[in-house]
Amino acid sequence: MKSSRLRQMLAAGVAVLSLTATALVPAPAYAQFGGIVYDPSNYAQNVLTAARTLEQINNQIRQLQNQATSLINEARNLASLPTSVLAPLQQQIRQTQQLIGQAQRISTDVQQLQTQFESQYKSLNLTGTQASMVQGAESRWQNSVAAFEDALKVQAGAVGNIEGTRQSIETLLTASQSATGALQAAQAGNQLLAVQSQQLADLTATMATLGRAQSLDAANAAAAKAQAREQLRRFLTPGRGYVATSVQMFRN
Repeated sequence: MKSSRLRQMLAAGVAVLSLTATALVPAPAYAQFGGIVYDPSNYAQNVLTAARTLEQINNQIRQLQNQATSLINEARNLASLPTSVLAPLQQQIRQTQQLIGQAQRISTDVQQLQTQFESQYKSLNLTGTQASMVQGAESRWQNSVAAFEDALKVQAGAVGNIEGTRQSIETLLTASQSATGALQAAQAGNQLLAVQSQQLADLTATMATLGRAQSLDAANAAAAKAQAREQLRRFLTPGRGYVATSVQMFRN
C-alpha cells in the first residue's frame, strides 16, 4: 500500500512539473481569432509605414501649394496696369503742335523761314521809294505782333493743359498705390515719366514761341535802324531846293 501511494505522489509531482514547464514557455508572436492571424510586430511596422507615407504626401501637398503661390505671384507681377493716360497726353501734345503750326506770317519751317527772313529782314530794299520803305516797315511790325500773339496762344494752351496733367498724375498715383505686381508699378512709373515729358514739351513750345517772337522783334528793330539811316541820308542829301511856282488862290 505504501508503494501504491508513493506512485500516486510521484505521478502528481510529474503533472505539476509538466504544468510549470508549460507556463514557463513563451507565448507565440501571433494569435488566431476566427481564422484571422494577428501579428503585433507586423501591425506596428505597417502603421509606421503609413505614417511615413502620409508625411510624404503632406510634403508634396506643401510643395504644390508653394508652386501655386509662386505662379500666382508671377501672374500678379506680369499683370498690366488697367489704367492708361497715354491717350490724353498725346491729345495735349497734338493741341500744342496745332497751335505752333498755326504760326502767322513767318513760318516755323526752317526752309520757308530762311527765305522769308532773307527777303524781309536781311536783304532790305533801301533803294526803293519812300512809300515802299514804309510798307516794308509796316509788314515787319505786323510780323512781330503776330509772333507775340502766337506765343500767347501757346502759353494759353500750356496753361489749359495743367488741369489735364493734374488729373493724370492723380490717376497714376492711385494706380501705383494699388498696384498688385512689379509690372503694374513699373508701368505706373513709366506713365508718370510720360506726364513729365508732356510738361517739358509744353514748356519747350512756350519758350520756343516766345523766343521766336523776341527774335523777330529784335530783327525788326535792326531793320528799322538800317531803314532810318537811309531815310536820314536821303533827308540830308542836298537836292534842287525850293522852286517857286505860281499858285492861284481865288477864282476870277
